[in-house]
Amino acid sequence: MAADLGHALREARKRSGMPFSRFARLAGFSESHLRSVENGHRAVTDAVARAYDAVLGTGAAFQAMAGRGTAMAQDQEQYSLAPLAWDRTGTLSAISRVLSRSDLDRRAFVIASGATIAGMASHWKSALGVPDPLSGSGSRQVGEDLIRHIEQRLGLLRHLDDELGSSHLARLACGELELIARLLRDGSYTDAVGRRLYSLAAEAGRQAAWDYFDQGEHAIAQAYFETALRASSTAGDRITGAYALSFLAVHCYSTGQPHLAVSLLETARSTVGRSGTPRMAAMLAARSARALSKAGDRRACASKLLEAHKALDQGPHPDDPDTLYWVTRGEVEMIAGSSALDLADPAEAIRRFDAAIRADYPGDDQYPRSHAIYMARAAEAYLALHDLDGALAKAAQSVQCMRGVDSARSASTLASLRKKLTGHAQSPAVREFLEETGS
Repeated sequence: MAADLGHALREARKRSGMPFSRFARLAGFSESHLRSVENGHRAVTDAVARAYDAVLGTGAAFQAMAGRGTAMAQDQEQYSLAPLAWDRTGTLSAISRVLSRSDLDRRAFVIASGATIAGMASHWKSALGVPDPLSGSGSRQVGEDLIRHIEQRLGLLRHLDDELGSSHLARLACGELELIARLLRDGSYTDAVGRRLYSLAAEAGRQAAWDYFDQGEHAIAQAYFETALRASSTAGDRITGAYALSFLAVHCYSTGQPHLAVSLLETARSTVGRSGTPRMAAMLAARSARALSKAGDRRACASKLLEAHKALDQGPHPDDPDTLYWVTRGEVEMIAGSSALDLADPAEAIRRFDAAIRADYPGDDQYPRSHAIYMARAAEAYLALHDLDGALAKAAQSVQCMRGVDSARSASTLASLRKKLTGHAQSPAVREFLEETGS
């Protein structure tokens, strides 16, 4: 329990963008003491939890979690004593469990360890080779029209997420997952329809996971990622499962586990094999490049980016999944720009971001949530090169994209940029920007 809550404290502190030394000073504890707490080597006392709540402005959330430590530990122990099989029955149970737990108490979710996440990927890959008969004999007839309606709604949710951010959309995705689970239990359908329903359950679970991740709800996001992997393995759908695994990899490299992310993406790539299209290969390679940049591996990152571009050079394929609409040359260049920034090469980052714009990347209109992040990173690159005018121009674009978008991840990226700009507040233009965008 100490390790789980300590990890949650560390992630919340990191998301604040505050230097550790300043955070510790405001909290009233030494850095070494807080580091030990965050690593699970010291207990999360009420005083420490209260200090984190005060500095981070989280009300009494961490105090409540610390107070519920014993109950949560017992809950986790019960959870671990009753593992679910990676089969049809286990998948339905996992869906019920994740939906009921999120409704009852989000704090019941705990951050999974790297070993646990790696185990999910291994179970997923193994379960793909053990198909279950998936027909249903309930009272509600499930036909092609109903399947198409659900597919269309999930497609709409994906685009709403691109344009509006994740707030409120997680609940909509959970509602779709709940509907699909009800059809799976009570419906009458063929084996082929059953497989499509489980694939849809996987995509609904992935969408919920991504939305929770985007709002900073990392523990609950992991639980939905596991549900998505279970549903895709039950369906025997390695493409949908690999897609979910790639988003789990983003979650991992965004929370300080880049090597685990690389491993997950390699599992996805090897499992998809020849059944994947060039666009799928490009997506997996680009995300591998991003994880490798987080790990500081410049050469391997460049190799994966080249692999992504070569895959895109092969053009569209009739079997491209609808979910990969966003995988374009512009997106890969944006990823390359972010990677270059992490690898301390701001000039290359700017070159890549500019190349994305020239590739007609429709960020302002179609992907404002992601574009806000990319433009904030471009501003950081200009700032690193001491080009305040360039930094402010990109920062203004980021702010413009954030209007009407509700995304904790985007807001955190912009807040981090604002903190960097405060070091240049002697510039009238910087002061004006900070005053106009302050809230």
